[in-house]
Amino acid sequence: MALEHAILVSLLEKPGSGYELSRRFERSIGCFWTATHQQIYRVLKRMEHDGWIDVRDVPQQGRPDKKEYSVAAPGRAALSQWLHEPVEPESVRHDLAVKIRGAAFDDPAALIREVERHRRTHADRLAHYLAGERRDFTEPGADAPLDAGQELQHVVLRGGIAYERMTIAWLDDVLATLHRLRPAP
Repeated sequence: MALEHAILVSLLEKPGSGYELSRRFERSIGCFWTATHQQIYRVLKRMEHDGWIDVRDVPQQGRPDKKEYSVAAPGRAALSQWLHEPVEPESVRHDLAVKIRGAAFDDPAALIREVERHRRTHADRLAHYLAGERRDFTEPGADAPLDAGQELQHVVLRGGIAYERMTIAWLDDVLATLHRLRPAP
């Protein structure tokens, strides 16, 4: 997937400025695709040049005008074409897993702090995803039903939650193994 596609999806969900897009990437799209503020602006400029997005100046009180981006017909067509193309399943490339296997040739206990650090990172990410789920999605049947876009956003978020839970469980298993292999003092 190219960053262009993630931006098109975000703008179809809601038009916005480059700053607003960056915030969305930090808050929700970052579950499955990350981009820096600079990358987003660079790609927006290219997409505008290619006619994929429309830009309008929005006056602001006491601040410079902002540019609001929305998807133009060629951008919608490009996204539609991409949605119909097959995508290869991703291969796992995991540096930590190679380190864990390599620990058999050194001191396995030397990796405990690194694995604990990874576990904290994934636990923090899980907490962030769960907070987003509580903030953005009500329980089924509570208030109003979700529309198709919200349902699809939620299913992606649930995938991120499941991934983080699985990773934490695996890291707990790794830590138990490393502690068991730790040389006796």
